[in-house]
Amino acid sequence: MKKLLIWGAGDQGKVVLDCALCLKNYDEISMLAIKNRSGGGVMGYPLLKIDEEYPSIELLSEFDAAVVATGDNSIRLAYTEYLISNGVSAATLIHPSAVVSRFSSIGSGTVVLANAVINPFAAVGKACIVNTSVIVEHDCRVGDGVNLSPKAAMCGHVRVGNKSWLCTGCSIANDIIIGENAVVAAGAAVIKDVPDNVMVAGVPAVIKK
Repeated sequence: MKKLLIWGAGDQGKVVLDCALCLKNYDEISMLAIKNRSGGGVMGYPLLKIDEEYPSIELLSEFDAAVVATGDNSIRLAYTEYLISNGVSAATLIHPSAVVSRFSSIGSGTVVLANAVINPFAAVGKACIVNTSVIVEHDCRVGDGVNLSPKAAMCGHVRVGNKSWLCTGCSIANDIIIGENAVVAAGAAVIKDVPDNVMVAGVPAVIKK
């Protein structure tokens, strides 16, 4: 009996639950409410609630693996590192409809959702969200805790820094470097490098803040 814990019971938890169910790798799935966040479980799957910021190792030891399900990049990465540092298997979930090259690599705790494409020699870090219909082309490097929103598209040899967010429908040209904690707005077309800690938007994309 393989048991999975989804750490997060909000909107991202719903999506991760659906992905896990499609995989058919787990006999039991439970959800864990994040402190001070809403979420009431999904379709009758068990919901565990804790008062502490982090679940105890005793609780986590009841499961074969756990995956963090929140859209907040910093929280998702911190919670995933908590799992790994305490010897808990951080599940990597890849939707059956995703196309992932055998020559690519995907880090612990990353979720790859429906119709995403990750092409040869791309590398995606830990605790990432690779959302619906995302394209990660050949030789790209995606850091830890990155959120790639639906239909974000990266051409070859792109670099994305830790905890950055590529919003829906954005396009990144070949060989671009996107810094850490950066945001690429929805629909933006990025044709030059993006520094750390800024938002870029527009066609072509320019720094907004």
